[in-house]
Amino acid sequence: MNIRDSIRTIPDFPKPGIQFRDVTTLFGDAQAFRMAIDNLLHPYAGDRIDKVAALEARGFIMGGAIAHQLSVGFVPIRKAGKLPGPRMSESYILEYGEATMELHEGAFEPGERVLLVDDLIATGGTCEAGIKLIRRAGAKVIGSAFIIDLPALGGRQRIEALDVPVHVLCEFEGD
Repeated sequence: MNIRDSIRTIPDFPKPGIQFRDVTTLFGDAQAFRMAIDNLLHPYAGDRIDKVAALEARGFIMGGAIAHQLSVGFVPIRKAGKLPGPRMSESYILEYGEATMELHEGAFEPGERVLLVDDLIATGGTCEAGIKLIRRAGAKVIGSAFIIDLPALGGRQRIEALDVPVHVLCEFEGD
């Protein structure tokens, strides 16, 4: 079985010229999903991980499964306006504007070691915002894990420049 083969490509979504990499087909295949979760964890075998944080929205599916596998807590990092109670915010630049990610205050204890996960890394803006939030909360990001990398968009290099290792299962060329 090949993880890449279990990911569907939808042309011209959400706009013409974009090749959307749909991981819901991977999630729907029990064997592929299990393999993806196991392979995302492989580089961290033996490392202490205190919590798993995941980026909205498909990252939550993987983050919950990984946290369960590790028997650790799960922390969602959400788009602005989705979390109740006191929260911290981090804005970042998109291709045509700005977006904001949020994290509950007190989601991490100082010094906790966190694995950050999402389904895909493209430009790295969302992931960078997540890393900054985790660090502001006093925790340490020990690594980031993604099913897909779109290397042409440079996200991996952006995250590695923040001194966070990046682990991906497969790459797709183009956007």
